[in-house]
Amino acid sequence: MGHFVHEITYRATEVPITYYLLKNQGINNLPKVDSLAMQMQNERIIEFEFEHLRSKDLLIEEFTSRSYEEAVKYLASSIQKDFVAITSSNDTIACSGVHFERNFNVAPYKRVLLYFGNVPPNEPIQLLYQDHLFNNGPFQFKFDENPFKS
Repeated sequence: MGHFVHEITYRATEVPITYYLLKNQGINNLPKVDSLAMQMQNERIIEFEFEHLRSKDLLIEEFTSRSYEEAVKYLASSIQKDFVAITSSNDTIACSGVHFERNFNVAPYKRVLLYFGNVPPNEPIQLLYQDHLFNNGPFQFKFDENPFKS
């Protein structure tokens, strides 16, 4: 699901826990992956991407009104406060962690991984993002039932 504002595309994808674990643990230790997946059943991971229409580097001052270094620092930590998850019962869950995937402009987008804990298993969530990086306003992303069961 995505939004497009001022030549910037905002995309959010919920990543199944099992996929994330297999990607990081490999397929050689499936019992460990299964065990970790059970332990992490109340956690959610969301890939969040920003991409410019003409593949410009979005972290330059023209877009962020910050120095490049400040924009990188913001993506690496402070952006965590800009995200919350909302459950179907309207419980608000703060983002518990963020990881900025540096790609040094090899890919045309910037990506952060967002971590949320204490989410009931199989509970549909919405992601709310208050854009303080580019100041394009609030965004809402709905995640329907996950196509991949974790």
